[in-house]
Amino acid sequence: MKLPRDFFRPLAIGAPEPLREIPFRPSRMIHFFDPSNPKMVAKVPELAGKADVLLGNLEDGVQTEKKVAAREGLCELARSFVPGQAQLWTRVNALNSPWFLDDLLRLVADAGDQIDVIMIPKVEGPWDIHFVDQLLAQLEAKHGLRRPLLLHAILETASGVNHVEAICAASPRMQGISLGPADLAASRRMKTTRVGGGHPGYLVRADPDPADAAAPRATAQQDLWHYTIARMVDACTANGILPYYGPFGDIADLVACEDQFRNAFLMGCVGAWSLHPNQLAVARRVFSPPAEDVTWAKRVVASMGDGSGAVMLDGKMQDDATVKQCRVMLDYARTIAERDPELRAAYALD
Repeated sequence: MKLPRDFFRPLAIGAPEPLREIPFRPSRMIHFFDPSNPKMVAKVPELAGKADVLLGNLEDGVQTEKKVAAREGLCELARSFVPGQAQLWTRVNALNSPWFLDDLLRLVADAGDQIDVIMIPKVEGPWDIHFVDQLLAQLEAKHGLRRPLLLHAILETASGVNHVEAICAASPRMQGISLGPADLAASRRMKTTRVGGGHPGYLVRADPDPADAAAPRATAQQDLWHYTIARMVDACTANGILPYYGPFGDIADLVACEDQFRNAFLMGCVGAWSLHPNQLAVARRVFSPPAEDVTWAKRVVASMGDGSGAVMLDGKMQDDATVKQCRVMLDYARTIAERDPELRAAYALD
């Protein structure tokens, strides 16, 4: 068992020192693109001003015969990518695939200074992160990288959910975790073919009317992912990393997409995946605190003084617990405002 004092030591001679705290930068939307698709690559400069994170996808969604082209396309794009507009991430192929090793070897050598986060799919447990952690340290040392590459796990297997707390704590590189509902549904043998979101068959029904047993009974569709998101959020927060909702597959249903994203935001997620440009505005709107909520939070904090005791505002009691909630909201709003001039003006923060 590794001693606590050894946790932040580099895993290879000459590798950069691991981070002691994961930097929080706005990542309301992680927008996926296929680096083997010239039309998608051509849109990257425009999207860099709209998306907080641009992710060059090498895994699912890229045809087998285009895996190498996607890897090479991402390396070429990274050389001309201008840092600061948006973060540049990648999702490599799964650890058990024939492409994973070459993905890391090539990307660290040619794009290690440009890529912020490497997303690892189908993480089963902390052992997967330990393996990638050691390999990256060796590659960073070999290629003279001065900052460590960060890791992001996708929660998309039953084993991964079972070990999510250990995955979050597996390495100082861990930046966050995303829910992967499609693969997770298959791993659990869930009876749904949807990519995220609810299901009309997963519902609760009101009791029968005692006066009329044949009367229609109200139903409400439930959230298949509530338990998993809650567990993921707790595991991430307890370990100082960031939780994300993953993809919403029905790109034409922006109403349901917004509902699912908002559920995740209210539960503590800081962002979600974007599979199509029309989901960017949804993610920006949902994962940015409403201006009226920020105004209310400022009012509560100002009224509470040192944060102790209790006050009544508009008939609602405010105490030290609500001040903490409001400070979370304000800290998050300030971070978002640094990236988004329009919201900076709306929030009117000092």
